[in-house]
Amino acid sequence: MKTLPLLLMTGVLAACSSTPSADKASLDGEVFYLQRIALPPTAQVTVRLQDVSLADAPAIDLAQQQLAPGRQVPQAFHLEYDRSEVKPGHSYAVSARIEDHGRVLFITTERHSVRLDGSDPQPLRVRVDPVR
Repeated sequence: MKTLPLLLMTGVLAACSSTPSADKASLDGEVFYLQRIALPPTAQVTVRLQDVSLADAPAIDLAQQQLAPGRQVPQAFHLEYDRSEVKPGHSYAVSARIEDHGRVLFITTERHSVRLDGSDPQPLRVRVDPVR
């Protein structure tokens, strides 16, 4: 009778284990800017992978990463996404922004398109420009 709870717990633990899924993929890269200025120590970098297919609707996030504050650029990122969310014929892009206490300091001003078919050059280099 004691083996039944043990078997159930083993099953639950096996289901919760973090084995990589065949449906997961990732993009690696770095966020940088051209200005020769330091970021405030509290600045937060956020990188997003988005479905940008619909011009009249907000972009849909497939992945997002907030990088640890206190570091200077370039800052490396790793975006892990689910391949099953990638739809044929849709357009995808990586965007980034740097904020400090809710104020946007830098943001992507050019589209950084990605195909998500394994042909994207990695690491990606995502430039952000100052917000005036």
